[in-house]
Amino acid sequence: MSTIPEPGGAAARYEPETTGVSGWIMFAGVIMIIEGFLDAMWGLAAVINNEVVTVGGRGGVVVWDITAWGWAHLLIGTAVAITGLGLLAGMTWARWAGIFFVSFAAIIQFGTFSLFPLWSILIIGLCIVILYQLTARWEPEG
Repeated sequence: MSTIPEPGGAAARYEPETTGVSGWIMFAGVIMIIEGFLDAMWGLAAVINNEVVTVGGRGGVVVWDITAWGWAHLLIGTAVAITGLGLLAGMTWARWAGIFFVSFAAIIQFGTFSLFPLWSILIIGLCIVILYQLTARWEPEG
């Protein structure tokens, strides 16, 4: 056994390796891909079947044309899914787009808080964790 210190010392042996994509960034990317795909399919269904009939409490019938709503969901869902792919690749533009989409999702949850309080609290908490990972813990590959 030698008492001569190794080159680099103990600190060099125990430094964690930094990579561009952490586990939470991967989680955010996968969730954004799934959500974007489902949102795009929902929008595509609305474009294909663009007239919806609803019946009111007094028997009144309303026919809704949801074409514009469907196109909006198709385009936004595609953008969210592409952003998720960018996050998995460690792209900086995807980080900023992800911050925008996750912030928007957290704000939207306040509108449905009175309808689904537990779900809203869960989604807001998840958005906060993902925002923390996208802002404070982002380490670009280099």
